[in-house]
Amino acid sequence: MTQKSKTIAVAMLTTICLATTGLKAQDKTVENKTTFSIETDPSTFLFKGYAFHIRIKPKNSTHLVIGAGTYALDLPSIMVDMNADNKSKGWNVRINSAYSLFGEYYFKEANKKWFVGLQAGIQNYKNGNDNIPNNESKYSNLLVMPSIGYNLQPFKFPLYFKPWFGLGYTSKISGSNSIDNLNYNISPVVPFVTLHIGYTFNK
Repeated sequence: MTQKSKTIAVAMLTTICLATTGLKAQDKTVENKTTFSIETDPSTFLFKGYAFHIRIKPKNSTHLVIGAGTYALDLPSIMVDMNADNKSKGWNVRINSAYSLFGEYYFKEANKKWFVGLQAGIQNYKNGNDNIPNNESKYSNLLVMPSIGYNLQPFKFPLYFKPWFGLGYTSKISGSNSIDNLNYNISPVVPFVTLHIGYTFNK
């Protein structure tokens, strides 16, 4: 097994362990039911993308939520320019598809108020450069991102707003991030902040 494959395996195992540990640590006498939530990130649609996430609060889980998601978007220039090696060099960067597993631990109650989370997944990039038209590079990154956020439910019906901040570790696992003699520098650490909007069923 290569080192990159080991890294992916460790990341996925960590997410799974977070889920199973959280479940085991909870009071087994609680007889509440499984609930399902769907979420999206509205900002992705502004950047020619999409986002669809599902979250599951397992039966008897008082604090833990697990889930999976997929998304895509054109990275705004402010995110590209955060890396000085890429700033103002004509890069057009797109997450063409991405797939992640999620674990979220809520301090008060599942799907309410403050939480910490962990995301592990794969991001597939497609980059172009204004200085070399009609050419592109494609590569895939591993992403592992711890996060902190707040789940706000201001209405009597189960619509919620979830702003969160994450600090992601990324590493290329396949493909090329260069176009001819130009190299797009992949930042090993990426800060990210966004807002998810979701709806919970079976409440």
